[in-house]
Amino acid sequence: MTLDVQVRQAVYGHFAAKAARPSAAEVASEVGVSAEDVVEAFARLRVQRVLFLDEDGSIRMAPPFSGVPTQHVAEVDGLRYFANCAWDSLGIPAALRAPGTVHSRCEQSGEPLRLPVGTRGPAPTDWVFHCQVPAGRWWDDLVFT
Repeated sequence: MTLDVQVRQAVYGHFAAKAARPSAAEVASEVGVSAEDVVEAFARLRVQRVLFLDEDGSIRMAPPFSGVPTQHVAEVDGLRYFANCAWDSLGIPAALRAPGTVHSRCEQSGEPLRLPVGTRGPAPTDWVFHCQVPAGRWWDDLVFT
């Protein structure tokens, strides 16, 4: 298994277990390499669009998980995971293979939204999900989209 795969698995495992982003030092300890090697792997994973990094090199996004607080939260097994967007909030229960509840807000009315999500997807609803930017262009400005 390559170092990049080990780092990716450690990052996602940390998000899943702790509902928080890992530091390079935490990943290094898990994988058994130096923090510098992990930082280099983070950069390669960014090029592959596996991770999105902040300017300081920390993990901002490991889709569907957000490394920073957002309005989109998925509650699964008693943990509250930040998601990058409404779409990713639905992806967290799927990634964890467990039912959960998505919490967000309507951008038009500001009303809070709560949606149960089972292992086969969200409960029926009349809500509309709209993306202003086509999915193929999300990585052009990932923080905005």
